[in-house]
Amino acid sequence: MKTVIVGGVAAGASTGARLRRLDEAAEVVVLERGRFVSFANCGLPYHVGGAIPDRDSLLLQTPESLARSLALDVRTGHEVLRIDREAKEVEVRDIDAERTYRESYDTLVLCPGATPIRPPIPGADDPRVDVLRDVADMDRIMTHIDGGASRATVVGGSYIGLELAEALRSRGLETTVVERTDRLMPWLDHEMTRILHFHVRSHNVDVRLSTSADAIRRGEKSTFALDLSDGTTLEPDVLVLAVGARPNAELAREAGLDIGPRGGIVVDAHMRTSAPDILAAGDAVETPQFVTGEPVLSMLAGPANRQGRIAADTIAGRDSAYRGTQGTAVVKVFDMAAGGTGLTEAQLRAEGIGYRKVYAHPSGHAAYYPGTAPLFMKVLFDPAEGKLLGAQVLGWDGVDKRIDVLAVAQRAGMTVYDLEHLELAYAPPYGSAKDPVNMAGFLASNLLRGDIHLWYPEEFPECAERALILDVRTPAEYEAWHIPGAVLIPHTELRGRLSEVPRDRPVYTYCRSGFRSYIAYRVLCQAGREAAFLSGGTMTYHGFHKTPLATGAAGMPVVAHAEDVLAQLPGAQTAA
Repeated sequence: MKTVIVGGVAAGASTGARLRRLDEAAEVVVLERGRFVSFANCGLPYHVGGAIPDRDSLLLQTPESLARSLALDVRTGHEVLRIDREAKEVEVRDIDAERTYRESYDTLVLCPGATPIRPPIPGADDPRVDVLRDVADMDRIMTHIDGGASRATVVGGSYIGLELAEALRSRGLETTVVERTDRLMPWLDHEMTRILHFHVRSHNVDVRLSTSADAIRRGEKSTFALDLSDGTTLEPDVLVLAVGARPNAELAREAGLDIGPRGGIVVDAHMRTSAPDILAAGDAVETPQFVTGEPVLSMLAGPANRQGRIAADTIAGRDSAYRGTQGTAVVKVFDMAAGGTGLTEAQLRAEGIGYRKVYAHPSGHAAYYPGTAPLFMKVLFDPAEGKLLGAQVLGWDGVDKRIDVLAVAQRAGMTVYDLEHLELAYAPPYGSAKDPVNMAGFLASNLLRGDIHLWYPEEFPECAERALILDVRTPAEYEAWHIPGAVLIPHTELRGRLSEVPRDRPVYTYCRSGFRSYIAYRVLCQAGREAAFLSGGTMTYHGFHKTPLATGAAGMPVVAHAEDVLAQLPGAQTAA
């Protein structure tokens, strides 16, 4: 049985390695058009920035090492040009030998990956304009930086764009990020990325949102002149396009295989294409989104590795199936981390899926142990059963832990009621006795049970026409900044001042994180008043409305019972 794998790296190398472990007698040929068959592409920006100083540490396997350990026939610099389905052969170009030959197969696995997008603008095809997808791209960027560059521009503000922005700043370059949407990390909801925007700017990165690149020209005083849609022109020495990637599906399309609505190769749960003897895996395939079942392109290393493993299982006759893509991801951005799993609120709306949501800002670990800061958490769930639909987390410590827990909970079909009961590891340096995931579960479960009523920042200012906005923080916090039109009654005084609260309209309370306003809300409810409290407090509010509290700094830890005291500390009124 002979299997030919087109492409290496995550999906292709995983397919070959797994297949060898399952079948010692199998003949396995891997054809990789690049020079490296297995490298850590997710580590490339960190070598550019110097966090990973040893370039060779990114090269995970070589043709020689794979031949020694797994008896794989790996050929780099071999590009597959065409698939002859009738003859069950592929036409291959040996780049170094400048020859073309045909290779037969019993089973073919397509793992061709994806190609960085160069937008259709003048100058985008200039070979001096960089992208970052493989080791050669990384080496070229390093050469350009080392050639005396002082200014850099990254077009695109998602994973690679922000990782590169950090890398370029660490190399001492003046750096600008140009993002055509209205937020960094467009795969997160807008309000969740506001703090990230301020944080990136605080590291002296010029961020241009709602701005696109219109043309790339040769510069007079620099390598490039980049014309932007806002009428300005940047003059960087290094210019990197990080606007996404498109699946390399040409081989499959020319061979008559089914191509999906996203431009990727159509596969079933066993990674079979529309041709029974051809499988596919990795960035070039479309897989069902975990919540909706609709086809998506994930282009993430974890799914690619699992898909390669499943393809090998299928070839070996095992009943292994891919169970959908959640899109779980996390990214380091200077001192912060940001990530999520499942669907965003914007995606839920676009799909017409009903949902409820809560925001929470517990600290990453016990507030009395040094080194923590508030998390920015958003959890989306089904309004009937409480099943998890998606979650987003940003912060300074413990972000990846919470995303992973929420991703596992969603994969397991758990509800927000289940989050209340999760028993998670706790010690002061790592978490809290009531973990942030538990806290999100408490809030969401209370909301579905009808124990609480929430109002949300996007309701302002319209809600001020029908409700009294009640600030229950301290006078110092109120004087530093408050929601326009809000009336101040500190929550510690509310019980004795209920007569000052009108009965003819609802009362919407708010504080910094939501705890004090919740206490006030309970007082009002038990006094027979119609009330709600602001989900996530002002820390969520400034994701929708610019306030002096949104600086991109870590800010003081959240200690619910001590917020009044903490609010008096130096800097408490200016940090997020």
